[in-house]
Amino acid sequence: MKAIVVREFGGPEVLKVEEIPAPKPGPGQVVVWIRAAGVNPADTYMRSGNYSNKPPLPYTPGTDGAGVIESVGAGVTRVKTGDRVYTARTVSGTYAEYALALESQVQPLPERISWAQGAAVFVPYATGYRALEQVAHARGGETLLVHGASGGVGVAAVQLARARGMIVIGTAGTDKGRTLVLREGAHHVVDHGADGYPDKVKELTGGRGVDVILEMLANVNLATDLQMLARGGRVVVIGNRGEVTINPRELMFRDAAVYGMLLWNISEPDVQAAHAALVAGLENGTLRPVVGTELPLASAPEAHRKVLEKGAFGKIVLII
Repeated sequence: MKAIVVREFGGPEVLKVEEIPAPKPGPGQVVVWIRAAGVNPADTYMRSGNYSNKPPLPYTPGTDGAGVIESVGAGVTRVKTGDRVYTARTVSGTYAEYALALESQVQPLPERISWAQGAAVFVPYATGYRALEQVAHARGGETLLVHGASGGVGVAAVQLARARGMIVIGTAGTDKGRTLVLREGAHHVVDHGADGYPDKVKELTGGRGVDVILEMLANVNLATDLQMLARGGRVVVIGNRGEVTINPRELMFRDAAVYGMLLWNISEPDVQAAHAALVAGLENGTLRPVVGTELPLASAPEAHRKVLEKGAFGKIVLII
């Protein structure tokens, strides 16, 4: 089968297409015929070797994917050959024609969801769900600010928050992105590159501030985030690329909190709760993954460059 194989850590150029043996399932495992694979920023950090979750070499990247159960191992009862599924981590990686996964790592993919959309589910939507429900303990009626709301996690968070009855403000850096954020359900959208955008956010809340902020680039925004919080507000740091200086008095004045969150720390009960919510949302149309770019498998290096560029618009997906 064709697969992307990384034999050394480095830049996007280390992503090479190779012919390797197709996997076979052992007890409790399944093989998924991958039709599309999602590309996440974390994939680029792992590839570079500068990430807490450093895979052993050689390896095939990819956590998110969508496809059909090709074969099942002994003891597998929850899925069968021919089932449509999305992956939530795998044993062998999803940048490949076939991926080996544990039975617990695949979830049902409703017919209404395309392969490309299915590859945009796990990391973006589980991250958004965990940040809102399990870390920030967001409540209906609260006001949420989603930074980078036009990206994969941002779109997911907007949809999840609207379904929860929150008032949603999204930020995006392009006109196209801001249009998308409004289309996907945000009540308001602001340009996070514009001077004075924090004042605009405060104005939209009547001067009160926001209850929850989902932060995708803390090294740039965190100090300003604290000034936009309402009393009892919470910031959940989802993404960060460097150090930042903050004034803790901004937290003290507001009885506020900053939480760090890494999806890979999620417990098994919490991940199963997340999947239950995500599958239900995909089935009833509340959750609608947005795919901004589709590329062939051989263009994985280009995908890794694009996923870190400014002006995010939906999810980047490799079509296998």
